[in-house]
Amino acid sequence: MWTTQSLAGHECDLYEPRERNPHGYVVLYLHGVHLNRLSDKPAFVDEFNRRGLPVVAPVTKRSWWTDKICHEFDPRITAQEHVLRNVLPLIEQRFASKPPQIGLLGTSMGGQGALRFAYKFPNLFPVVAAISPAIDYHKRYNEGDETIPQMYPDPEAARQDTALLHIHPLNWPRHQFFCCDPADHRWHESADRLRMKLWSLGVPHVCDLETSGGGHGFEYYNRMAERAITFLYERLDEERRRVT
Repeated sequence: MWTTQSLAGHECDLYEPRERNPHGYVVLYLHGVHLNRLSDKPAFVDEFNRRGLPVVAPVTKRSWWTDKICHEFDPRITAQEHVLRNVLPLIEQRFASKPPQIGLLGTSMGGQGALRFAYKFPNLFPVVAAISPAIDYHKRYNEGDETIPQMYPDPEAARQDTALLHIHPLNWPRHQFFCCDPADHRWHESADRLRMKLWSLGVPHVCDLETSGGGHGFEYYNRMAERAITFLYERLDEERRRVT
């Protein structure tokens, strides 16, 4: 049920459930910095199967899913451009699905990437779920990270490009969920700051910053998989029924 194909010279994992949902919903999964695949993660695969959700999971190395050139990924196209120019057309060609039938799902680096895409392109991606989003990735600038210093001249430039700074007070994704383990000492603070900013702007959102179990990693991601994927499916359903 999982296959890997080359897409514009880069790997892309595809998942086909045993029976597809009748409404054309597809999950676009953005991976974390350690490039872990979902193919060996039953907690996620079982939920995709139960909901009949195909999954498209492009691989963009440690690009942080930004609109900056990351040479580890590609010297000519950014991760953001790759998703918009190559991945979305693949989804339409392979599954006959296009926005707003596509739900964004991300973990860690991919969690902040999913939020970033939803905040920058809320009409394309009105439904997003982020598990343990590594929002304040600028903090890694002086910690030996090999890619972030190549993309930004200094930590402040990286901070200005984080998901928090892309929230528009009048144009935001209609359905967003994010969660972070309180024991995740590296990323919980920035998730809580996101919650406070959304609340102060009056932006609707659902978050869970209390459930604990595993800190930062797939022990926690697996624990939250059912909730995140259920959110995606139910909110894609709401979006389908929305009167425009």
